[in-house]
Amino acid sequence: MSYNLEKKISIMGILNITPDSFYDGGKYTNTKSTLARVKEMLAQGVDIIDIGAESTRPGSLSVSLNEELSRLIPVVSEIRKISKIPLSIDTTKADVIQELIQYRIQIINDISAGSDNSMIRLAKDNDLYISLMHMQKKPETMQEKPRYENVINEIYSYLSERFQRCVEHGIDKSKIIIDPGFGFGKTVKHNYTILNNLEKFSNLTDNILVGISRKSMIGAVTNKEPSDRLHGSLAAETISIVNKAKIIRVHDIAETSVMIKTLEHLI
Repeated sequence: MSYNLEKKISIMGILNITPDSFYDGGKYTNTKSTLARVKEMLAQGVDIIDIGAESTRPGSLSVSLNEELSRLIPVVSEIRKISKIPLSIDTTKADVIQELIQYRIQIINDISAGSDNSMIRLAKDNDLYISLMHMQKKPETMQEKPRYENVINEIYSYLSERFQRCVEHGIDKSKIIIDPGFGFGKTVKHNYTILNNLEKFSNLTDNILVGISRKSMIGAVTNKEPSDRLHGSLAAETISIVNKAKIIRVHDIAETSVMIKTLEHLI
């Protein structure tokens, strides 16, 4: 099923079917509880559901292909029985995407930014969107003293190179999404520098995705635990939208929807 990213701001709802994600790990580890959450997300007005079966929190380790697929396939197949909602698959494994194409997925959310050319070819051959994220090092080591000479220039250069690689493989520019990777190999200062300068990335594409929801960058300035970071998240996400973000990846769909409806009358 073809999907066109509209001009409006889109809410990408997070569905972590993992035991160890930083905020909701372990909540949705069986199909019944997961589908109940999906129905809730649909009722709240989600635009895209981003499904991840491998945690990428700082210090997390990778899971096997078989483990990832055993988590994903039952959930994705059941979602497709009840909804045509655009689905994004959060994975770095091309073999995962290959297996899930049959379920009419629309977006590859690749934190490795197309490091595997097979992922780029799958996006091209199946008319999928591909989201390219910046990350310094790997999840298990990314928060060990991240350092940049110029954080904005270095992230922009990295994403520009990955963007161009996708174009050279024949992917239409409108199908490429970029994500500066809040919290992925960045200090608190780095994260807020990116947030303040996010508009600069719109020189590359209008399709900017941000994932700020309840992350440690919010906790660091509010002194709140993940369960109490809603208001800080909404504030940061509001700034990101003013600074040209188009896809907002969140845990809190209903509250984000109210925020966006308000902002859309101002921007």
